[in-house]
Amino acid sequence: MRAIILFGFLFLMSCSQDYLPKPKGFNRIILPEQEYQVLSDTFPYQFEYSKNAQILKDNSWISERYWIDIYYPEMDANIQITYKAINGSEKRAAEFFNDSYQLTAKHNVKAYAIDENILELPNGDFASVVALEGEVPTQFQFHVSDSTQHFMRGALYFKMATQNDSLAPVIDYLKRDIIHMLTTLRWNDPL
Repeated sequence: MRAIILFGFLFLMSCSQDYLPKPKGFNRIILPEQEYQVLSDTFPYQFEYSKNAQILKDNSWISERYWIDIYYPEMDANIQITYKAINGSEKRAAEFFNDSYQLTAKHNVKAYAIDENILELPNGDFASVVALEGEVPTQFQFHVSDSTQHFMRGALYFKMATQNDSLAPVIDYLKRDIIHMLTTLRWNDPL
């Protein structure tokens, strides 16, 4: 009987503390130092990309010869690079620019902000960089061309279903890598 009374007393005493919920928190993300290496010259373009990334051939069903993925295994992120030769055709150049703008515009449904900036690159070309905010599949896109021979487009994707605000430090890190890639871009002779 004493055991039951003691157990009941302990049970009542243990339930008397106020419950305090834990505050919301985010995972701590430790990002590697940004170091770069030069892409091989077997492409019609060359740039510096992160030493924390791997160059993979684009294996999608629509991929073309010089399309690559810059894959970040630690972040499960991917920068898809597509390349098209303009070959001096103003019509082809206009088509590629139009396609790029249309692909970005498809995100209007879920994006609550689309911010486009034009960067003048050291090689004399201009790049359009677009930051998208909201629950969109790609948070950063760009296209760049020399207007006569080369056109390149890129988009950042994550292979995980995490809220983009949780990924903000990683997105900023990868944006810096993309800007570095663009500022070190140079075109090789057509192959």
